[in-house]
Amino acid sequence: MTKFVLIFTGGEWAENEEDQAKVMEAWGAWFEGLGEAIIDPGNAFSPNVRNVVSDGTISEGAVGDPATGYTILQADSLDAAVTLTKGCPLHMGNASISIYEAVDM
Repeated sequence: MTKFVLIFTGGEWAENEEDQAKVMEAWGAWFEGLGEAIIDPGNAFSPNVRNVVSDGTISEGAVGDPATGYTILQADSLDAAVTLTKGCPLHMGNASISIYEAVDM
């Protein structure tokens, strides 16, 4: 099995506690449905971002669309990893998912 890192971008926070509870319940159900495919359920990212480039220059803020969170899964292929993202609650908040294959070094 190969590891895949799901990087979430965009999205909206639920506006009230009732909606937040529904979203958290949906995340729990999705994680449970992933079963052994889930390696690390991940976390949301705060908007506090710094970038460091090769010459050591540091800048504030994200480059491009800011990432808002991550999850790490294992699957037989990239296509299988894509299939596992179906039903991800992130789609409830108008966000997108980039799926990266992790390469063992």
